[in-house]
Amino acid sequence: MEKKDKIFIAGHNGMLGSGLFRYLRKNDYSNLLTADRKSLDLRNQNDVDHYFQINKPNYVFLAAAKVGGIQANINSPAEFLYDNLAIQNNLIHFSYKHGVSKLIFYGSSCIYPKECPQPMKEEYILDGKLEPTNEGYAIAKLAGYKLGEFYNRQYGLECLNLMPCNLYGTNDHYDPINSHVLTALTKKFVDAVDEGKKEVILWGSGIAKREFMHVDDLVEATFFLMDKWKTSEIINVGVGIDITVKDLAELIALKVGYGGNIGWDTSKPDGMLKKCLDISKLNNLGYKHKISFESGVERTIIEYRDLKKKGHIL
Repeated sequence: MEKKDKIFIAGHNGMLGSGLFRYLRKNDYSNLLTADRKSLDLRNQNDVDHYFQINKPNYVFLAAAKVGGIQANINSPAEFLYDNLAIQNNLIHFSYKHGVSKLIFYGSSCIYPKECPQPMKEEYILDGKLEPTNEGYAIAKLAGYKLGEFYNRQYGLECLNLMPCNLYGTNDHYDPINSHVLTALTKKFVDAVDEGKKEVILWGSGIAKREFMHVDDLVEATFFLMDKWKTSEIINVGVGIDITVKDLAELIALKVGYGGNIGWDTSKPDGMLKKCLDISKLNNLGYKHKISFESGVERTIIEYRDLKKKGHIL
């Protein structure tokens, strides 16, 4: 990828898209293409076709997606399936149609079967039933990965298919319904300290385990793999270590100075109990993440408190 290339970051306002934008700007890529939802509806075929025809991107980073936590996925499975299918279909198809040099697609570890052996190897995909609480999103991501693979096989579109673990970090959102577990817990415990609460009630039993990677590490891994992974076959991107939600909650509580009781509402779902990625292929290529989990959590707490202080969090 040359410094002068036109690079379209679909979803540049999101956590991953903004991370890609920061990295590219920092490394002197100045020909960056972006469009917010008001100016470009990525679900609309004609609009996306016209955008590609006018702007002629050389590279496309497909970081746009409808995302959310367990409750959001349970409430709106149709939207999680439809919106993500529409976004992916349009960006992959028109990347091919308009001669994009390479498209980078981001999947999710939730595409692995619910009862998947641990750690999860790339070959386990499509080998069992999905976790019901995020089935719509998972099916969409499976379809996007396969569509990129098929367009590579049939039409020669270069597509890099990355399967990241749970992400967190700068510019994540803290919406009570749509946020992911790490940012949701950060908000709960910081707010509890600020409001003097003596008890925080969390969803599930706390036994579910999750693997977390800071978004800045995923961004660096992306550009590493653009040079090293010359195939449309998927590759897992993660840290290879997981943590129970209970231990995560206790870690965040400790870091923010919360000393009250932590309760668990076991009437709420845990989601998939385990989903730790096998990152052997990534490690064998020579990549290792840089941001330790503890320092990443500390950074997230600082960022949330700063946003709250500035009045950006309701």
